[in-house]
Amino acid sequence: MSVQVDGAVHDVAQHIQADLENLTAEMTTMFIDVIPEFRHDDAVRRLMVASTSSNLTAIVDMLALGISLDDIAVPPAAAEYARRFAQHGLSLEGLLRAYRLGEHMFVQWAMTVLGRLDLSTEEALATTSRIALLTNSYIDQVIEGIIDIYEDERRRWDARSDAARAAQVRAVLDTEGLDLASAEQMLSTSLRGWHLAAIIWTRPGSSAPAGAELRAGAAMLAAATGKSPLTISADEQTHWAWISSAGKPVLDVPRLKEELSRHPELCIALGDPSSGLDGFRQTFRDAQRARDVAVTGADPDRSLILHSHVALAGLLVDHLPDVRVWAERALGDLMGDDDATIRLRETVRVFLDARGSFTDAAARLHVHKNTVHYRVRKAEEILGHSLAENRLAIEVALLACAQLGLRSAEGARRSS
Repeated sequence: MSVQVDGAVHDVAQHIQADLENLTAEMTTMFIDVIPEFRHDDAVRRLMVASTSSNLTAIVDMLALGISLDDIAVPPAAAEYARRFAQHGLSLEGLLRAYRLGEHMFVQWAMTVLGRLDLSTEEALATTSRIALLTNSYIDQVIEGIIDIYEDERRRWDARSDAARAAQVRAVLDTEGLDLASAEQMLSTSLRGWHLAAIIWTRPGSSAPAGAELRAGAAMLAAATGKSPLTISADEQTHWAWISSAGKPVLDVPRLKEELSRHPELCIALGDPSSGLDGFRQTFRDAQRARDVAVTGADPDRSLILHSHVALAGLLVDHLPDVRVWAERALGDLMGDDDATIRLRETVRVFLDARGSFTDAAARLHVHKNTVHYRVRKAEEILGHSLAENRLAIEVALLACAQLGLRSAEGARRSS
């Protein structure tokens, strides 16, 4: 029986080979009709036809000549078509679907040919089984190679595209005297409306794949603004993004905070909305300063940092040693690092922010009004004067301590 089956497989392969050109045309037409990703321009369509023909030829040769699967490799035309598929951003799923549909169509052709041969029912079934098994094994093996080729090319192409786009964005950010029209041409987008910049990064030592986390951050930003961001990869751990629109962007902060809470290793710093080319640059500088404040570690659990909340600290962050010395002069022993003194500082900061209202401060701190009274008086004792005296310096120094994690010189020495 085995000899008859081998002969029948050979005969089927020869019949298919004789009509391979027409069968290739039939299969490629099916791909175009069924799979949207296969509706290419003429140049890519010719490559698709060559890919299909090379795979069919390889299968027919395998059946006709008894070629071992160990000697099967992805045909060059098929490999190049997979690369082109990746370069055009077409889905791998669409490409793999074509291989499975092509496998099914090939086996149907083989069965049609078998029906014209003088075989017993048993021989026909055994031959069909052999052809289906060999064809499936070929497709499985080639698909493994196609997946690797596609994913390698996608990574390479994305990296090249990201690098080019990143270079263009950096040029728009840094080139002095660049006019609006030239900047818009470089980025292929309008810069005349409003812009909101974000810096998205993963925390040091993050165990989650950085690429997936950064893409998730960009998706969160899109969901929170209703706009798709212009995103570039600054490095392996950082993305820069801009939301642009004709009107001032509206950010759903609660939604963004909620979504970020499900990604503990991800952080986002946001600039203030600004308009035009200068605004495109300014909102990014805002986001940079917000990130600079965040990475001081003053509030390590904070994952969303708005420049509008840390603008003053952002101006001070590049001068931390000098700011610490100045703050220690303004606060004296109120710069202490013990828990009780830290609590006093926070109470005074909130009290001053509440415009001297003990009631409002108590509500914000979730303590009794008398507790606020006690802590404010205690702080004034430590300062040696009332809060009304030198109030502005005290407020700025307290804000710097809270947002920049300033410590007294003695505390800094102890921690080093």
